[in-house]
Amino acid sequence: MDKTVILEQLKKIITPYANNKEAFDSFSENTDFIADLDINSANLVDIILDVEDTFDIRIDNESMEKMIDVKSTIEIIRIKLSEK
Repeated sequence: MDKTVILEQLKKIITPYANNKEAFDSFSENTDFIADLDINSANLVDIILDVEDTFDIRIDNESMEKMIDVKSTIEIIRIKLSEK
């Protein structure tokens, strides 16, 4: 799956959880979920569950811990999709 497509789908998933709307307006691969978007840890779990459902993948705990920013999340999604 193309990185741009993943980025757009990820942006849709994150929209309801982003508390810093100004930072969300400049959403990119370099965006950090906690530092930039002010997303709390409980909502990060919701985002991961939504990512699993949207992309029909399963994310293990080790990968989950690495999903702290957009770039690493896209990479994990691409890896999991390639494993299907």
